[in-house]
Amino acid sequence: MITTILFDLDGTLLPMDTDLFTKRYFAELAIKLKEHFTPEEVTKHIWTSTKYMISNIDPNKTNEEAFFEDFYGRIDHEEKILNPIFEDFYEKDFNNIKNVATQNKYIIEAVKLLKDKGYNLVVATNPLFPEKAILHRIEWAGLNKEDFMFITSFEKMHYCKPQLKFYEEILNKIKKQPLNCIMVGNDIEEDMITKTLGMKTYLIEDHIIGTIRGDNNIDYKGNYEDFYEFAKNLPKIK
Repeated sequence: MITTILFDLDGTLLPMDTDLFTKRYFAELAIKLKEHFTPEEVTKHIWTSTKYMISNIDPNKTNEEAFFEDFYGRIDHEEKILNPIFEDFYEKDFNNIKNVATQNKYIIEAVKLLKDKGYNLVVATNPLFPEKAILHRIEWAGLNKEDFMFITSFEKMHYCKPQLKFYEEILNKIKKQPLNCIMVGNDIEEDMITKTLGMKTYLIEDHIIGTIRGDNNIDYKGNYEDFYEFAKNLPKIK
């Protein structure tokens, strides 16, 4: 029986143009770091360290630790100088790009409905960002952090999508079995891969990333309104 629903964030709970978000994100970060890096250097260093973080499979190293290990290993600036700038950026300046995203009434109502029915809800976003940035994006979606029993972030997690260890770590933290879970996402590779662990999957088609070939581990698919109807038809569990 399904008792737990994992949601991707960008393109799922939060409708957005990912390419536009990335462009605006780097532009804002370059402004914040202009005393230390050129815009080109910001993009280069952040992307390189992000790729290093994604490739990390050390279970004793969080994504945050992996990112900054690589980042500060390649630049001349000290952590005590840049870390407060990063913290201030994610606390304040990050919100300057909220207009790249929109809200969808069907996903908002689906989350409310599922919570009322007693389902455990999880934000299983790729943990490439600090928790502050992820909580901001949950707010942009018209949702509250209290709606979810667990929210991934780069401070908490040790792996990234599409590694199965990312999802296994979530299951371990929330103490749930795959057969009791369904993953809802818009990325055919990164989200639907959970089918191989034994989870059910639901592909949100409004902002699909990737190309469907065969069933691609997809159990259900539809747009936001379809998912709302799907949520309505799920039984109460309390």
